[in-house]
Amino acid sequence: MLTRCTTCGREAHPLDWRCTACGGVLWYDVLPAFDAHAVQKDEFSLWRYARMLPVTRRATLGEGMTALSEHRVNGVRFWAKQEYRNPTGSYKDRGAATMLNHLATQGVREVVEDSSGNAGAAVAAYASALGIRARVFVPATAAPAKKALIQAFGGELVEVAGDQHAKTLACEEAAKTTPYASHAWRPDFLVGQMTAAYEVWEQLGRRAPDAVVTPVGHGAMFLGFAWGFQALHTAGLIDSLPVMFAVQSARNAPFVAAYQAHATTTQPFDTQPTLADGIIVKLPVHAKSVLERLYATGGAAFAVDEEAIAAATHALHRHGLIAEPTSAVTFAALPQVFAHLGTSAAQVLCALTGNALKYVGR
Repeated sequence: MLTRCTTCGREAHPLDWRCTACGGVLWYDVLPAFDAHAVQKDEFSLWRYARMLPVTRRATLGEGMTALSEHRVNGVRFWAKQEYRNPTGSYKDRGAATMLNHLATQGVREVVEDSSGNAGAAVAAYASALGIRARVFVPATAAPAKKALIQAFGGELVEVAGDQHAKTLACEEAAKTTPYASHAWRPDFLVGQMTAAYEVWEQLGRRAPDAVVTPVGHGAMFLGFAWGFQALHTAGLIDSLPVMFAVQSARNAPFVAAYQAHATTTQPFDTQPTLADGIIVKLPVHAKSVLERLYATGGAAFAVDEEAIAAATHALHRHGLIAEPTSAVTFAALPQVFAHLGTSAAQVLCALTGNALKYVGR
C-alpha cells in the first residue's frame, strides 16, 4: 500500500524509511478499516487481523495474542498486557514481523537496524526466518544477554562506543547503501503495533480499558495502542477512546518536558544512564503524534525516578510478572495516573514490554 510523507506529502518508495525530500515521517494513504467479521478466529497470532494489515505474511513465529491479566500489586489494581511473552521476549516482535514480511516481499536480502537490544533481537529473528541477513548496531554498553540473543538469532552484531544516539548515527550511515529495518521510523513496523489494541478489545469482551499506560522512547507502542483503538472507535466498536499515558525515566524525559510546557513537539534531551535503558531516546521520531494523542485523549506524560523503577520491577517480579525495568516504569507511574484520572476505580492497562530474563544475573 502507498505511503507518503506526513509533512510534505511526497509519495514514498516501498523501501524508504523516511521522506527523501524533507526527512519527515511516513504513513499510509489509506489503511484497511477494522472489520470485526474479518478477524480470523482460528488464527492465534497477530495475523488473525491479516485483512486489516497492509502487508502479506510470508513467515511467522507466533507473535501476538499475548496474555492480558488483572493484578493487585502493593494495593494497586491494574491490567497487564504481557508483551514480554512474544517470541523473542518483547513487544517489538509485532512490528518486526510486519516490517520484515514487507521487506521480504520487496525482495530485500540484507538489512541494518539499530537497537538497545530488544528491537535488534526481534529484527534478527524475523530476518533469519525470512532468509534475510541482519546487521544490528547496538551500544557497547547494552545488556550482554540482549547482545547474545541477537547473535543467537543469527544477527551480525556491530557494537558502537558512546551514548545511545551514537549507534543510531552509525546505522544511518550504513543505511545509505543497505535497506534500513528501522523500528523507530518504518510505517510497516508501527502498523504491527496496532494489533495489540485489537487483542485487548477482544480480551476484554469487545471493550476498551479506561486508560492505557506505556513506556515511551520513540513512541511506536504508544501510537500502536492509540491508533489501534482509534480504528476500533471509527468502526463503531467502542464508545470512547482510552486516556493515553506516556511514562519515561526522569533521566530521559523529553516527552515529560514537552507535556509540562504544553508543547507540540520535543526538544533534544540531555540523556543519562537509567535502569529503563529501552527508552533512552534523545530525539523521539514520533514526538508530534504522541503529544497530539496525549492532549486529544486527556492523558499525560509522567516521569519516574530510579528508585521507583527498581521498586516497581521488584514488586512485579514478586507477583509473577517477569517484566524488565523499562516495562516497570508503567507500574511505577500508576499513583500519578490514578491521581490524574481522579479515581482509583478506573480500569487501567499497563503495557509490559520486555522480558527481565534478559537481565537476571546482570
